[in-house]
Amino acid sequence: MPSPGHRRCPRRAFCPDPGDRRERDNGRPGGALPTYKATAVITVILTVLVLVGGCTRLVDGRAVSIYDDPFKVAGLPTTSGPSGPRDSVPDSTLTATNGDGGAMDRLALNAVDDIQTYWRDEFGKEFQGEFKPVGKLLSWSAKSPRTDAVEFCKESTYHLVNAAYCRLDNSIGWDRSVLLPTMEETFGKMAVVMVLAHEYGHAVQTMAKIVGTKDPVIVKEQQADCFAGAFMRHVAEGKAAHFTINTSDGLNSVLAATVAIRDSNPDDPESVHGSAFERVTAVQVGFTDGPRACKGIDIDEINQRRGTLPTSFDGESGEYEITKNNLIELSKALAAILPIPEEPTYDYSGAKVDCRSGVTTEPVSYCAAKNLIATDIPGLAQRGTVNSDPDEPLPVKVTGDYNGYMVFISRYTLAVQRNHKQQLVGPKAGLRAACLSGVVTGKLAETGRPVNQGDIKLAAGDLDEAVSGLLSDGLAASDAEGKTVPSGFARVDAFRAGVLGGQNTCMARYS
Repeated sequence: MPSPGHRRCPRRAFCPDPGDRRERDNGRPGGALPTYKATAVITVILTVLVLVGGCTRLVDGRAVSIYDDPFKVAGLPTTSGPSGPRDSVPDSTLTATNGDGGAMDRLALNAVDDIQTYWRDEFGKEFQGEFKPVGKLLSWSAKSPRTDAVEFCKESTYHLVNAAYCRLDNSIGWDRSVLLPTMEETFGKMAVVMVLAHEYGHAVQTMAKIVGTKDPVIVKEQQADCFAGAFMRHVAEGKAAHFTINTSDGLNSVLAATVAIRDSNPDDPESVHGSAFERVTAVQVGFTDGPRACKGIDIDEINQRRGTLPTSFDGESGEYEITKNNLIELSKALAAILPIPEEPTYDYSGAKVDCRSGVTTEPVSYCAAKNLIATDIPGLAQRGTVNSDPDEPLPVKVTGDYNGYMVFISRYTLAVQRNHKQQLVGPKAGLRAACLSGVVTGKLAETGRPVNQGDIKLAAGDLDEAVSGLLSDGLAASDAEGKTVPSGFARVDAFRAGVLGGQNTCMARYS
């Protein structure tokens, strides 16, 4: 969140080699990430998500609302079982040129086998023509000396920490020594599967001829994210031969990986994949509504989804320090955006409160009996502190001021729910909190807001911080007792619904 005169220096998720470049759409690596030195680590993929209008899905042949049960994930039960390779399943017979036969290549080949099995069955349902598997798979080591580096898509793989699809020869390649191990170590094996599912998505869109040379790169990337999400649904339904994923922490980790590899600086010319908010949205669209919905992603749809959300730092973005004065300014905005007859009172001396109808939820508590929001300002400021490590290749969590402000906003939304005589304890109360927080977030992005809303406004990157917080602990999607649903997917979905759909959407979905 920006404040006047306070600039933010945005941080890239990875440190690029200045001599590297990304090919656009001239037959070079399709969807490839920019080339990065092995000391930096880059990565690929994802994103995606459920559009506000997509509220039903066919389950066992019948249409069901994906919001009927807040403990479900797009119609699937919230599970807490294993995530990763299935036990005692023979490895794929696929081979990779230049592979070493090691664990990373076996993981990648098993993933590609399951992915192309999925598309062999699904392709003809949505697209014209015949499905043909990717013609070549290539593995390389970004740690290899230049003399041992092989060529991928007419370029050297020396220090190439990447995974990509190449339209020139219909091939997919990956770095087995830096990229894939880093993804696995940070987010688990299913993040590696997601990377390959994204790249195979580029192969599908090329085969189906649904994108052309004039389509912006971000359209191709978000379609590929969406296709990856559709495949992950297939895995979550237990239909993949080599892999399984649960819909709580397993799916949360995959989405967290998507956040980590977002375009962290929208003003960088190389930012063509989308923000974390956009990428997660694309993935969720595919997971919820399948490949057919992915075909609907074009530049008009992306621009409509962006609306007034900030897409540039524009020279005046910055971290908005969490202080008492700034929280008072935010409370003015909250009262103007979500007005209620009985506004809550505020205590900034700490989060502990003697409340017969509630509990302390550090660093911000809401007591319905007193209609009071109590805040531990140092604790909230700590939550909103940027604590990224420049040597950390893939941040597990995107930190920043809005991680803190979101929690404060969510406690105000409990006062809104109290005014509507809604239950403040239970999963729907927490999801309403996330959704209404999304409403506030969307309004803070609008220009020309009334002066009574204070000076606070949304900055590029704030939505990414919100999404990351919702995935990591979900405090901003918790009820008055600090309890939240285990599915980060559901928490982010609720938040996005508020950002894009408004207050009426929140009240209708989680009534």
